[in-house]
Amino acid sequence: MDTTWQEQIRGFKAFLKLERSLSANSIEAYVRDVTKLHDYLQFSKEMPSPQAIDITHIRRFLEWIHHLGVSPRSQARMISGIKAFFKYLLIEDLITADPTALIEPPKITRKLPDVLSVEEIDMIIEAIDLSKKEGQRNKAILETLYSCGLRVSELIDLRLSNLHLKMGYLKVVGKGQKERLVPISGRAIKEIEFYFEDRRRLPVIRREDENILFLTRNGRKMSRVMIFNIIKQLVVTCGIKKNISPHTFRHSFATHLIDGGADLRAVQEMLGHESIITTEIYTHLDREYLRDTIIQFHPRS
Repeated sequence: MDTTWQEQIRGFKAFLKLERSLSANSIEAYVRDVTKLHDYLQFSKEMPSPQAIDITHIRRFLEWIHHLGVSPRSQARMISGIKAFFKYLLIEDLITADPTALIEPPKITRKLPDVLSVEEIDMIIEAIDLSKKEGQRNKAILETLYSCGLRVSELIDLRLSNLHLKMGYLKVVGKGQKERLVPISGRAIKEIEFYFEDRRRLPVIRREDENILFLTRNGRKMSRVMIFNIIKQLVVTCGIKKNISPHTFRHSFATHLIDGGADLRAVQEMLGHESIITTEIYTHLDREYLRDTIIQFHPRS
């Protein structure tokens, strides 16, 4: 990668971190999208500087990734990252016109996530082996995931200092370091309090993780992969055939609230969605199920 591109991408990363307050994972995704554009230009032997790129270069790049078989969803994400890069260049007066201004992302059909029933959630939690050292911790984890509708990143970052269990709330740090208060159920509080006994018996806790709620047996902060594996093993044990991940508990939390008549704005606040449009997907789940049922069983379908 030539010096000009390196400098602009370095500045872009700093902008995303300091001005947009994005997480390390989000910044990496944006940079990866811009790097894809750079790789295409290098492959096509054009290699203009970021300032010399026009809409023709962008359209050829989109044709290229389309022919590579990149899905519309991934194309849309790449366009979003590249648009953010040129918006940054515009803000910094490094370009006078945005070459992506007229570029529209491909239309994508929003895939509805798998949702667990209350009975399936109970089945998964009851499958936890409480005779194992990590059993009570895992039970507290799943009850908290479902009770509060947390993202897995929010779960593993939960801090003791942010627990307000007597008041029935958690303070959660979400995307962009935005904080929100989330109600927590009495059942999840009870399982966390039982887990405190196991946590106190850990032989050692790493100093930088002393304030983290859920820890490994080695006294370290848990990873996203560990939470995924815990759930995956339990789902296999229960014989549930749905595509289940930690995020499924968040989807189920929101769906069950909406089905029960909860206000959409309240659910938006609890999930930490910036836009209510994101929350509205849960209002479509029942209608989608009804549509699929009609298509499957109606004689005229």
